[in-house]
Amino acid sequence: MKVWLYYIGKTRDVHSNGIAAEFLKRSSRYASCEMREIHPERADLWTKHSSANKVLLDPSGKLLNSNQFTDMFAKGEMEGRDQVFVIGGADGLPTGWAARADLLLSLSPMTFPHELARAMLAEQIYRAFTTLRGHPYPR
Repeated sequence: MKVWLYYIGKTRDVHSNGIAAEFLKRSSRYASCEMREIHPERADLWTKHSSANKVLLDPSGKLLNSNQFTDMFAKGEMEGRDQVFVIGGADGLPTGWAARADLLLSLSPMTFPHELARAMLAEQIYRAFTTLRGHPYPR
């Protein structure tokens, strides 16, 4: 299983992006993890990641607790399916992308800066892997 965290829009706060990068680096002990900026007009995630579980972050998406999020990773590992996450830009997700997602996910009913959302998502990815491996981090 490979994990991709894509985001739309330039990073304004390198420190927040650094936090996300650190959690993905830790997660890479368990699976290959990459974080990249994408430009919607040049990105075709549905062709590039045709068999992956595509999770797009959206304020109207489903709220999952950490255990439910971990279950999604357990299922992905069991099926050998890559996990692709997309965080929209200042204007949200591009038109038509939400309808093509396997899951629309909301991190919270509150609004967060996109860099902070990256850090929060990356931490939950790390938490999911460590929970599945019985690591003491999640306690």
